[in-house]
Parts: sequence; structure tokens; C-alpha cells
Amino acid sequence: MRLLHTSDWHIGRQFHNVSLLEDQRHVLSQIVKIIAEREVDVLLVAGDVYDRSVPPAAAVALLDDVLDQICRELGVPVIMIAGNHDSPERLGFGARQLLGAGLHIIGPLEQMLTPVVIQTETSSPVVFYGIPYADPAMVRDCFAVEVSTHDQAMAFLCEQVDQHHKNSDYAHSPCVLLSHCFIDGGESCESERPLSIGGADRVSARHFKTFNYTALGHLHGRQFKGSESIRYSGSILKYSFSEQHQHKSVVLVDINEQGQSEIEQVSLTPLKDMRVIEGELTELLAAGENDPEREDYLLVRLTDKHAILDVMGKLRKVFPNVLHLERPGLMAEGTLTAVRKDQLKKGELSMFKDFFQQVSGDPLDPQQSEMVEQVLESIHQQQLKSDGDNV
Repeated sequence: MRLLHTSDWHIGRQFHNVSLLEDQRHVLSQIVKIIAEREVDVLLVAGDVYDRSVPPAAAVALLDDVLDQICRELGVPVIMIAGNHDSPERLGFGARQLLGAGLHIIGPLEQMLTPVVIQTETSSPVVFYGIPYADPAMVRDCFAVEVSTHDQAMAFLCEQVDQHHKNSDYAHSPCVLLSHCFIDGGESCESERPLSIGGADRVSARHFKTFNYTALGHLHGRQFKGSESIRYSGSILKYSFSEQHQHKSVVLVDINEQGQSEIEQVSLTPLKDMRVIEGELTELLAAGENDPEREDYLLVRLTDKHAILDVMGKLRKVFPNVLHLERPGLMAEGTLTAVRKDQLKKGELSMFKDFFQQVSGDPLDPQQSEMVEQVLESIHQQQLKSDGDNV
């Protein structure tokens, strides 16, 4: 049986107040195309389907359109679980009615021991279990068991799934688990919402070793832990500049009757990439004129050591999607926005000279300096006359 493992769609996400909905539509259409062209039997979505528990209407409409293409038009079943960004109850609304359409949603934790058994004309049955995101308090409440850490909770949940499978009519069929968690040693990035504070959210990979394949969600970089069959597919898009060097893909998994799997990563191409560029303003603007990817989402690090007026406006004339600006050049020179006390002690002429050099990059020449002195003297004389008239 051929599976397509995906996770962390985060439909409806905004980045620096920019909606990524069209970017998500673009990459989700590629997933639909992969399903059709590679003859996928089952699509897995390992949590964080939406970006927040109450998704915007446009995000719900996009998911509805994508699932309609996969389940109805292609006739491919979909199995998805709730992640820590999702509302389990909202995601799982209407799940029982949708089973007939091939959409299997495991939202609330109580549903995790209801397996999905899928068999095709050319393959033997494969059993799927889903463990939606659950913290220790949720596990205690649902199963009346004493667990105090994420690791203890996951150990208990995996044991429950393993025992349920071994005692079922499909005990000898391959077993695939979907889970949304943070495996200890996994590589994280800035766009992932912490599951708890201080590393208490980590769980051991050993809990998943009894399953033939574990489709993981939560970490946005593709990776595997413990064994190649315990794997994060990664998010479908870059959701932070810390992910600029990550390669986004989905995982194609072929499982045979013995439960052995062959794994292939299939790349996804974004509508706009997300990357960091660095250099002086004039260099970046010159390079941008011939940059075919100048519409990418950008973080710009300017190395210029002087102040520049309307720097964001200048950048966006060439790079329309600059989302964030950093000025390490100014920081390195100690030229901070806060006014230093020693600068306040300077006279007006000295302060103006500093200001002029920061803005223009060149010092005042003698003629300009003389003109400024005359203007300042005139201002002082007018102020003295005004003060005398008010006495």
C-alpha cells in the first residue's frame, strides 16, 4: 500500500501580517497532483491542519476544496489528526458523517482506539491509529491514569494502541501510527509553538518502535528519529526565516504485507520562497534588479554603518515582499536609536555634523559648516531678542 505522509499544513497562517493562503493553495495543489500521479492509496495529515483553533472562513473553504478533490474526485481516503494548533472538537465536527466519503478525522483523544482499516484491490489491509496532540492533563482526564510528563503520557498512549492492535482481528496486519508530538533530540525552529516550558514536552522515540511506520507532526523540518520509519514529514511551507535552508517535501511510503517500508521524499515548490539576504543597500538593490526571485519573502540584514532615510521604501521598490529589516551595521558601530547622554552634551553644531554624516555618509565641508553656523547664530539672536521682549 502506498501512503503519502504530510503534516503541519497550518492553513490560514499569517506571517508578519501577510496572509499565506495563496501560497498554501499553491503547494496543496501540488500534493493533490502527487496523489494522482503517484497513485497514492491513503493520505496522512499528522496534525496542525489549521494554524489556530478558530480558523478564518477562507482557511476552512480552502481545506474543504482540497479534501473534495482528494476524497471525491480522486477517491483517495484521508486520515488526519488534531495538532496543538487545532481545536479537536472543531476539526472533528461531522467526522462520523464523513466516513462514507473516505475522510477519517481523529480529533478528540477518546477516538484514538478506533482504528481505520484500509484495504485496496491490490494490497492487503493496513491498520491506522491516530494519537492527536495531548498533554498529560488531557491523558489523565481521558483515561484516569496518573501521568505527569509528556513522555509518561505518550508511553501510556502508545502501549494502549499497541495492545489494542495485538488483540484485534488485524493483529497480523501492518500497523501505522499518526502522532503529533516532540521527540527528544528533534531539530526545532522558530515557527513551532512550544508544547510546554523547559523541555518537558519531549518524548522518547522508543515508544514508537513497535509500529511499522510512525507518521509524525509538529516539527517543521523533515527528519527521522530512532529509525527511518519514525519520521517527521515537516511542514508544507517555510513558516519562519529560521527555516530558510530547509527543503520542504512530503513522504511517499510503500508498505508491504510484512510491514516493511520503502521511503521516498517528494519535493514541494513554493509560490514564493522565504530567505535572508545581507549586504549594503546599494549592493542589494543592484543585485535585485536581475534577481528572478526578487518577489520572495525576505528578511534583509543591512550592513551599512550609517542611517538611511526611508530604507524600507527603497528596498520594496526592488523587493516588494521585504517582511523584516535588521541593521547589524548600525549595531556594530554602536549607533543605536536611543540618544546617548554624551551626545546630548554636545553643542548644536557638533550634533548636526553627526546627523549629517549619518544621513549622507559624508561630513560637512567647510562652506556647509559655515552656513550652518550662521543659521544657528541667527536662531540664537532671535531667541535672545524674544527672551528680552518677554522680560
